[in-house]
Amino acid sequence: MNRAEDTNAPTIRAAGCVLWRRSPRPPGLELCLVHRPKYDDWSHPKGKLMPGEDPLAGALREVAEETGYAAAPGAELPTVRYLADGRPKEVRYWAAAATTGAFTPSDEVDRILWLDPAAAGARLTQPRDRSLVDALLATLGPA
Repeated sequence: MNRAEDTNAPTIRAAGCVLWRRSPRPPGLELCLVHRPKYDDWSHPKGKLMPGEDPLAGALREVAEETGYAAAPGAELPTVRYLADGRPKEVRYWAAAATTGAFTPSDEVDRILWLDPAAAGARLTQPRDRSLVDALLATLGPA
């Protein structure tokens, strides 16, 4: 079996949020994407859970660590599953409204962008992350 197909390995557990805030510009909503220089990609804030960590608590911790923002969690969004370095990975996501905070660049995340949903969907590196934008919009309903 090659490493890319090692689905018998323990599943990597992770969690994150589709972080959003209201905007005075149409369509009235902005999503936060993070840039990770290690992978040179744009994604939703997320990360691996610590042993025994509650997934929602881990998602909010990761948002704070990667973006500098506290967040008020909303509805759970679809779970995303894929192979990462040959191991199965499962990422649970929540909608989360940004509350207070400010971004400070780090080695893990060097930039964030606040984009309208269409621009955010276009900027996301992984197609699997784009469905989360639609899920968030369906959860929030009309602005």
